[in-house]
Amino acid sequence: MIRISDTAQAHFRELLSQQESGTNIRVFVVNPGQANAECGVSYCPPDSVDADDVVLPYSGFDAVVDAQSAPFLEEAEIDFVEQDLGSQLTLKAPNAKARKVDDNAPLAERVDYILQTAVNPQLANHGGKVVLTEITEDGLAILQFGGGCNGCSMVDVTLKEGIEKQLLEQFPGELNGVKDATEHNRGEHSYY
Repeated sequence: MIRISDTAQAHFRELLSQQESGTNIRVFVVNPGQANAECGVSYCPPDSVDADDVVLPYSGFDAVVDAQSAPFLEEAEIDFVEQDLGSQLTLKAPNAKARKVDDNAPLAERVDYILQTAVNPQLANHGGKVVLTEITEDGLAILQFGGGCNGCSMVDVTLKEGIEKQLLEQFPGELNGVKDATEHNRGEHSYY
């Protein structure tokens, strides 16, 4: 579930050696599955482990994950890098904002996952987002744009040259194209 580098494990062992005996680390996601999801690591005293927590054993300590955060921490990585100007602990959780779906999940769930994890982070740079409203019987993904994408002069290029290409590459033989169902109203929110 969570890959913790050797340097991060050594860092945690050092920190935990200064804590009450039996203290481990807790890895969690605040607002899991939402655009504002944030990951974190804290101390986990022995009396704060719940029965439904997932306990992951590492060298010299355990990482404790609450049941709600666990699916959103799939493929997460924790690293610790020491540099001349200081050290930094990094936690990368690519599925924190959208729960990872199985390869055999319904097409709509898999398309939505790609939109949430790969497309929307790029659109967010311009204050935009896109959501899947349906997949038609003939294999078209119907999308609804919002935020800065609504009324943007480049939305057609984004749709056909960006999103459609990416989705067709990801789902060959399952998806035949994308269609924009947004009624674009230009305004102060639009990105130009």
